[in-house]
Amino acid sequence: MVTGHLREKNGFFHMILTYKDMNGKRQTKSVSTELPIKGNKKRAEALLLKTRKEFNPDTAMIDKNALFASFLTKWLQNVIGRVDADTYALYLYDTKNFIIPYFKNTDVTVAKIKPEDIEGYYQYERTGNRALNNALLQYHEVIKEALEYAVELELIRENPADKVNPISGEVQILFTDFLLEWLEMMKHNVEMTTYASYVVTIKSRIIPYFKEFKLTLKDITPKHIQDYYQYELNEKGLSANTVIHRHANIRKALQYAFKVGLINFNPADRIERPKTGKFVGSIYDAGELEALFAVVKNRPIELAVILGAFYGLRRSEIVGLKWNAIDFKKKTLTIKHTVTEVRVDGKAIIVEKDRTKTKSSHRTLPLVEPFEKLLLRLKAEQERDQKVCGKAYCREHLGYIYVNELGERIKPGYITQNFSLTLKNHGLKKIRFHDTRHSCASLLYANGVSLKEIQEWLGHSDISTTSNIYTHLDFSSKVASANAIIGVYPS
Repeated sequence: MVTGHLREKNGFFHMILTYKDMNGKRQTKSVSTELPIKGNKKRAEALLLKTRKEFNPDTAMIDKNALFASFLTKWLQNVIGRVDADTYALYLYDTKNFIIPYFKNTDVTVAKIKPEDIEGYYQYERTGNRALNNALLQYHEVIKEALEYAVELELIRENPADKVNPISGEVQILFTDFLLEWLEMMKHNVEMTTYASYVVTIKSRIIPYFKEFKLTLKDITPKHIQDYYQYELNEKGLSANTVIHRHANIRKALQYAFKVGLINFNPADRIERPKTGKFVGSIYDAGELEALFAVVKNRPIELAVILGAFYGLRRSEIVGLKWNAIDFKKKTLTIKHTVTEVRVDGKAIIVEKDRTKTKSSHRTLPLVEPFEKLLLRLKAEQERDQKVCGKAYCREHLGYIYVNELGERIKPGYITQNFSLTLKNHGLKKIRFHDTRHSCASLLYANGVSLKEIQEWLGHSDISTTSNIYTHLDFSSKVASANAIIGVYPS
């Protein structure tokens, strides 16, 4: 706890702060309010109260003449809560295992550390291929952030890491090589589903285009990026939305390069993004859905179609639905677990999460009677299959609803493939499986359900998402508007 009082000195109010250090010893610190004594007592008391609340004893003990290695230890203690858990874990690992051991053997202080001291460390790590470029970039981020904190505490005036390029001892890095190293670093910093998306886009789309130009990271200009977007739009025929996703990947990677001082600005910030196009998808109306329900009845794909078309669930939510999400007494089902399949470098990876896409996606929906009967039938079939198969029955996915006769959980890819074959074999209009979710929303909208209610039903985090996707789907409201003014149409 920090206590304190005001003291008058040389015509000004000063704050005398009292606190205990890490060793339990009582310490005092005098801080000027810079407020003249006359007429400022209430302001000084308010400032004292604010300072007591915000004062960090650990920060106060950081001496500008402390060795840089010691400063890094204290910085780690103070960075908790300032960054997310994954970033902190990375900072902690790199600092404890690589950076501090090197600087412990030097007499470099935090106040006198120079760019050449930092470059000397990078040179040490490069010697004998101890560290690859992506590792050097990580170490540089740690050192840069730590010294930024030293600037914040006014221990130093400017950040010496800003003047250092961690890979300057080598030939300038190619833009495509930098993207690969950034990918490698991001593997442990983002969700697996996000990383898989980065890999597909960067390795299969962005790198093949830029590879032939052999541009270094510093050579990349806004025009190079703009030309790439035009190529994808005009030559490859991609949609504006897809190109905007590519832009997000390029910008994020270059923002990191800017953050660690590899480039002076982010060229992706200086281009014109394509205008976002509104979603226009194929959907089923009420009659088409009725025909679809009849075709899939008592077939393995039935559960997926019901959950997609009636409840508007995403594929990952369907596969991730568990029996503990069903409350037969309260007649509810809760969407709280997802299962996604991603591919990284040609290898399929199943990602299970005890959470949904967004906080809003975690939702509870009513258990209607027809679907309840379907669930009870599936539960009885699972119990029968367990008895019939005995030890051959898969025990790994006992909690899941969507399993086959052997207890193996249905894979997300199965739904997509089987749904497409079902439509083709029965001569039904071709739509994507995800369009069953859009069909659900359009029917809700056509039957007078408000956008806010549709947002909650589908689990959108923002109502603008619901509005942008679905408001154009219902034409009946426009017909009603036309009929309302037909009386004034000139005869």
